[in-house]
Amino acid sequence: MNPAILFGLGTMLAWGFWITFGNVASNSIDPETAAFVSYLTATVVTGLYVVVSDASLAVTNRGLLYSAVAGVAAAIGVVSTFVGVTVGSTAIVSTIGGMYFVTAAVISVAALGEPLSIQKAAGIGLALVAIVIINQ
Repeated sequence: MNPAILFGLGTMLAWGFWITFGNVASNSIDPETAAFVSYLTATVVTGLYVVVSDASLAVTNRGLLYSAVAGVAAAIGVVSTFVGVTVGSTAIVSTIGGMYFVTAAVISVAALGEPLSIQKAAGIGLALVAIVIINQ
């Protein structure tokens, strides 16, 4: 099997557990605190993985900058998710949040110069339709 598919499935499963347990946590403690504990734990686990794996510890200024920007976006996303599931349906928050690929596709075309194929445009359009439908 294609390794990208395996990692994609791992992502799907892990994030499914993340949002489900995040919902329970956010209904047990303040959602911002739950988000902090979630990402603090993720930081420790990721750090341990880097130490025991063969990951390179070499960094560049560009890599640090973009990693930090990604971290800010992740922080906004986790707080938004944890607060969202306390004020609304986990199914709606997770489904709309799972459409992050629409944002990634638009950024990749607009800022990274990736081509916009008819298939990508159709996928983005269908995802937007799905957001409208799930909110009905």
